[in-house]
Amino acid sequence: MGILHDDLVIIRPAEREGEASLITVNCPDKTGLGCDLCRIILFFGLSIVRGDVSTDGKWCYLVFWVVGKSTTRWSLLKKRLVGVCPSCSSASGISFYRSELQPPRPPDVFLLKFSCYDRKGLLHDVTAVLCELELTIKKVKVSTTPDGRVMDLFFITDTRELLHTKKRQEDTCGRLNDVLGDAVISCDIEMVGPEITACSQTSSFLPSAIPEDMFNLEMPDELPSGIKTSESVSVTMDNSLSPAHTLVQIVCHDHKGLLYDIMRTLKDYNIQISYGRFFTKQKGKCEIDLFIVQADGKKMVDPSKQNALSSRLRMELYRPLRVAVVSRGPDTELLVANPVELSGKGRPLVFYDITLALKMLNTCIFSAEIGRHIIGDREWEVYRVLLDEGDGLFVPRNEIERGVWKMLMGWE
Repeated sequence: MGILHDDLVIIRPAEREGEASLITVNCPDKTGLGCDLCRIILFFGLSIVRGDVSTDGKWCYLVFWVVGKSTTRWSLLKKRLVGVCPSCSSASGISFYRSELQPPRPPDVFLLKFSCYDRKGLLHDVTAVLCELELTIKKVKVSTTPDGRVMDLFFITDTRELLHTKKRQEDTCGRLNDVLGDAVISCDIEMVGPEITACSQTSSFLPSAIPEDMFNLEMPDELPSGIKTSESVSVTMDNSLSPAHTLVQIVCHDHKGLLYDIMRTLKDYNIQISYGRFFTKQKGKCEIDLFIVQADGKKMVDPSKQNALSSRLRMELYRPLRVAVVSRGPDTELLVANPVELSGKGRPLVFYDITLALKMLNTCIFSAEIGRHIIGDREWEVYRVLLDEGDGLFVPRNEIERGVWKMLMGWE
């Protein structure tokens, strides 16, 4: 089966304001492809309002209706979506499915050392520049000195794989200088070896300052004060409507990255979608129908497996991220955690949303850390933000918690 390489992904931007743009993907299939595509769409700040998926197990056809920023770089989005489609061999401009897939090489890690004078919203502005340049933050250490200077240490990877070049490094520091102006003191980028990367990794043990109930995988009786979520998440399974597939029906309230949360959960369970549809209705209600098979190509008939999958889906849609504001001695610390995919990839734009929410709340950041911890049988990405309350501006903790949660969920 052949297809022109440029036709693997076709994007038709909306012609009028208020309309959805159309993204069509027609390529070889793989388990987890939907998750990878939804992660990229989420990274570009777009929301999926409708989707259709169909596959015969070898070739797939996906259509997404998306809404979002008018400044979306559509050509770059197309390039990134094509990049996650399974490998193809090319002959005379025609692409063919190639089953042998080489595992990707781990990306090079770079250390961005950035020093500047502090001001409100500084960390968000730096994070926004890194996102704009497609630089992924793996770990960050931010601290403020008594004289009002900030030292940022960002361990980052480059989606474009060009950060080893002098031009890309100069462009990055130049862009930071353009945005921050006279506040910049110094900017330096260097590649770090695996030994430095290993030393920079956070201990897998959970620090005592982080409450363990943040990571409870059971449906809670109630969420922390200030946190609002979908009133109900319904997940039902039916094996009577198809001789070869299990039907999964989901009804819930929409949130930022909803389809990504569904797809990453199915990917972690090694579940393949043969056909699916997703659409939002009035007042943010979403309905999703998915015809799935297990890794062996058979429907899911084991009640224990059905219960495990439906329980995990309910939990991931009810509470896809965890947010808490706690005391750290005399100070206040914001904690945000999200589960990491089994592939090792984390949720995009979390740090961007955290820093934007705090900027909008006029809350300064004294220090921040990003680390990964294994709790139970899952890996979590944990964001620890120590808030600066020294300027006398007091924002109630439940307001901070609510503001960050609403930003992460797209309900701001």
